[in-house]
Amino acid sequence: MKHPHRFLAAAALLLLAACAHKEAVKPQPKADFAMLLDEQRAREHLLARTDHWVLQGKIGVSGVVNGKKDGGSGTLTWTQNGDSYEFVVHGPVGSKSFRLSVTPDGAVLEGLEGGPQRDPNPELLVQNALGWHVPLRDLRAWVLGTRADSGPAELKFGDDGLPSTLAQDGWSVAYPAWDTTREPAVPSKVFADNPPYTVRLSVESWHFQ
Repeated sequence: MKHPHRFLAAAALLLLAACAHKEAVKPQPKADFAMLLDEQRAREHLLARTDHWVLQGKIGVSGVVNGKKDGGSGTLTWTQNGDSYEFVVHGPVGSKSFRLSVTPDGAVLEGLEGGPQRDPNPELLVQNALGWHVPLRDLRAWVLGTRADSGPAELKFGDDGLPSTLAQDGWSVAYPAWDTTREPAVPSKVFADNPPYTVRLSVESWHFQ
């Protein structure tokens, strides 16, 4: 015959485990979300005035070109100077390396066969020349962990109070890691997905002017 005390103890443990599971998946209270959203607005206000910086790290892009999966990767130096910026990508041996220079007047892509290429739209220029589908306009905001001005955005926050995901303009942006040594904090990893396209940024250093 089974001991009733052991049975009751086991049942109590199962009940506690079930309660703990429910607590773990409980949605974030609206009051907490409102507070986190206010903190995010404050971050965005500070970073909106930060338009001169240099990001160094790695970039990986994948997608579909002419019905086939394609992409590329390399080291990235992104220099932002107000409304102008420069992307310098050095790929592995045998891969694509290039320099993309963008101003309000248009974009110039250098380093590929055939000489410099120009287009008023940098995103179309990169897509046509490299096959890379990269949301450059919105990425300037997303890489700082802020919402772009391209339309409505949905934010979710992690336990650290910083954005964990951002959904905007058809893209889902994840922030697996942040550099919290800075004030305000900035992302150290940015993963953007808009199937079949993906953009992966791993930031090794930020330099703000």
